Amino acid sequence: MKKNNFLLMTMATLTAVTLAACNEPAENAVNPADPDNQIELNEEMDEEMGHGGMDHSSSGEVPEGLAEAENPTFPVGSQAIISADHMPGMDGAQATISGAYDTTVYALSFTPTSGGEPVENHKWVIHEELKNPGDAPLSPGDEAVIAADHMEGMDGATATIDSAETTTVYMVDFKTTDTDEDVTNHKWVTESELSAE
Repeated sequence: MKKNNFLLMTMATLTAVTLAACNEPAENAVNPADPDNQIELNEEMDEEMGHGGMDHSSSGEVPEGLAEAENPTFPVGSQAIISADHMPGMDGAQATISGAYDTTVYALSFTPTSGGEPVENHKWVIHEELKNPGDAPLSPGDEAVIAADHMEGMDGATATIDSAETTTVYMVDFKTTDTDEDVTNHKWVTESELSAE
């Protein structure tokens, strides 16, 4: 009988120790309550939401009525350095110009038609990518329906214009600086976001 009690006590102690060890937090576990970890989690989520559904490359088709630039600073076929961070690996990349067009370009905010968090200050959508926009330029605060699909849930979304600029916009090919991904016919980069090599 004493032997059975000893075995039961030993097993109970081992079980208690094992359960206690299972409840110990892992050294490398992410604690959502920790402000530093929360910032890291938010940045990862922002990156996934902000760029995950974005089509960085395109077919190169442009909207009807878009005028080719007559004398662009960066002619088609020339190279320039991008100083914009619309996506990871873009800033500092060497670009080859695949198209140059004179238009009004907008930064705008919208809620994707596919659901999800609102997109704020998206750069860029051009005047010709808006549905029946009227005369250019629209003013900050104006609303317009987007007729472009740079990212999931964009086409058909109602957007608020954040800023407007009449300028030359460029379609560019480049290799990302972080992953060496080839991006072709990326729409759009403004003239002020490009510099000579």
